[in-house]
Amino acid sequence: MFDPTTTLLWLAAFSACFALAGIAYSRRHRPDIEDYVVARNSQGRVATVLTLLASSLGAWILFAPAQAATWGGIAAVTGYALGAMSPRIAMIPLGRRMRALIPAGHTLTEFLIVRYGRPMYGLTLAIMLFYLFIALSAEITAMARLVTLVAPVPLWLTAAIVMGATLLYTSVGGLRSSIFTDKVQTLVILPLLLTLMVLGWRAVGGAAPVIERLQAEAPHLLDPLSIDGLRAGATFFVAILLTGLFHQGNWQRVYSARDARTLTTGFLIGGLLAAPFIFLTGLFGLAWVALQPGGDASVALFAVLLPGAPEWFVIALIPLGLALVMSSADTAISAVSSIVAVDARRLLPDASPQRLMRYARGLVLLLAVPVMIVAAQGYSVLYLFLLADLLCSAAAFPVFYGLYDRRLDGRTAFAATLAGLIAGLTLFPAPGAPLTWLLESFLVAALVPVAVMWILPRLLGRRATFDFATLKHSVRRLDARP
Repeated sequence: MFDPTTTLLWLAAFSACFALAGIAYSRRHRPDIEDYVVARNSQGRVATVLTLLASSLGAWILFAPAQAATWGGIAAVTGYALGAMSPRIAMIPLGRRMRALIPAGHTLTEFLIVRYGRPMYGLTLAIMLFYLFIALSAEITAMARLVTLVAPVPLWLTAAIVMGATLLYTSVGGLRSSIFTDKVQTLVILPLLLTLMVLGWRAVGGAAPVIERLQAEAPHLLDPLSIDGLRAGATFFVAILLTGLFHQGNWQRVYSARDARTLTTGFLIGGLLAAPFIFLTGLFGLAWVALQPGGDASVALFAVLLPGAPEWFVIALIPLGLALVMSSADTAISAVSSIVAVDARRLLPDASPQRLMRYARGLVLLLAVPVMIVAAQGYSVLYLFLLADLLCSAAAFPVFYGLYDRRLDGRTAFAATLAGLIAGLTLFPAPGAPLTWLLESFLVAALVPVAVMWILPRLLGRRATFDFATLKHSVRRLDARP
């Protein structure tokens, strides 16, 4: 382990570099309220690909995929990688449809309030904010845990430094600053991740001895058709796909893309590029099982890598972790800011754009407090992540089916979502219980709303259809006069 003081100096220095880059960019391109929230039609194909790739590769990829491999082997890692890619692909038709219906839009919540009314809007807003809070807490926790593997630095101190630096540039520059730093962070992430993989497999002696030991000790982990592995892979795929559709950061990038063609290219390539990195980092979980070093499976990658890693690379783990964390954390922070600004405009229609920006910045700073408290505890947020996944699974079909079918009304969508939540929660494992029925809970939560949406209109009779033109006329720019 390194000296804590030296490690903190490296951590502070690298954090400051990313923060100063974002602030310097913001000063050259001072954002108005529209740039702050969506940077509408400003990003080309390369920028869209890089921001989606960077925001996809959070610090969790250094922990979660390898741990998944220890549970379900190659099939689980494959499901995890495909799941991480799938929201990007699904967002292409959904995003193009949303841009066509609401060209002046900013958030998914704007669509919800106009299309379905307050009950469905309120329920889905709560789900989205809960997911963003958990995602942000998980990222900061992951970085704090990574630093403890390098030196005995208190979790709260790492959390404060990383959260403070990320808030600094994101609150100043908004989405534009987040996208710019994503591009910078990608230049750090890609070469260091590739170096990590090379050094890691060199440390274990290559793939051949790992495969040989697994065939003797745990052959089921190498079987792509293992029932347990396929169940784990399907669970990750369904959970990540349906949850990713509710991440407001994705919807911001739908509108920041220059046009529909840029959106398609950016989301497609961004998703395709993320999957191999997640798959390859997940394979270190198999190496951990083969080598049997002991300890916590969630740090399988580091248990394999660190014993033989050169000192310079151990130091390089700090900027790698920071780039991974800050690229995802600033996406979540900017996402919350956009929701706050949009809802503040709806509640305070006479508020000036400057006042809306102050509200957005102020409430995000308040959010940072519980995030740092959670991260300082070092808790595993896996259970809360799974719970957020279940909530999103129940809301997915009712929310997005309404983009296409004008016959769906708000009361039916709300009832269907509630039915999915109740059905899914009955199978969802209690805290500390085995995850035996986890896949079934997700599938039930996602499919019960489909049945309810088919049955209710037939029981209650046909209702008035929704006019999609209402969406375009009901949502306007945040800098438009009331």
